[in-house]
Amino acid sequence: MSDIKKDLSRIIESIPNNVLLVAVSKTKPLSLLKEVYDAGQRHFGENKAQEILQKCLSLPEDIKWHFIGHLQSKKVKQIIRYTHLIHSVDSLKLIAEIDKRAQAIGKTQDILIQVHIAKEESKFGIPVEKLSSFIASTMDDFPNTRITGLMGMATFTDNEVVVSKEFARLKKAFNLIKTSYFNSDSSFSEISMGMSGDYKIAIEEGSTMIRVGSSIFGSRS
Repeated sequence: MSDIKKDLSRIIESIPNNVLLVAVSKTKPLSLLKEVYDAGQRHFGENKAQEILQKCLSLPEDIKWHFIGHLQSKKVKQIIRYTHLIHSVDSLKLIAEIDKRAQAIGKTQDILIQVHIAKEESKFGIPVEKLSSFIASTMDDFPNTRITGLMGMATFTDNEVVVSKEFARLKKAFNLIKTSYFNSDSSFSEISMGMSGDYKIAIEEGSTMIRVGSSIFGSRS
């Protein structure tokens, strides 16, 4: 068994059945993605529109592509046909564009709202204190988008207490939004949080979806 397959198996065995693993394959060559695919992985994450386009046309059609990077409105048209889930939605302008492009191809696009929970100002996302009003402003206006949950990235730090508190804050925000706006909507069910360095903490705090790259692919090229 190759190192990649061993690493993938190790991660899958370490996470609960209710947590989805998204293999972050950005910048990685097709050969490595195919190796991970052959090991049984079907969900892959990319952060650039052009890279999704190149890879989805070269790899098996049953792969579910997750867009996990900051998405510019002008790039939506390029990827809308291929994205299973867009994790990084953080503005009404972007939702409107996604809805418009999805409607044009007869699709309902699943999205996550990105929430800013980290100390770094450079990270994107809706501030927690503005999340409820933001969600309220999206209700009933965008029939071709479906909000299925929230996404967040913790502060890049070795302090596990800080990371744990930030993930807990996102879980609390999820519970509030669920109760307030999606109580009867079972599709609002995802909390995408946790990457290679902190996914175990994220799972402890309620993550349903982890985005793992280096722990699978390492620095291999």
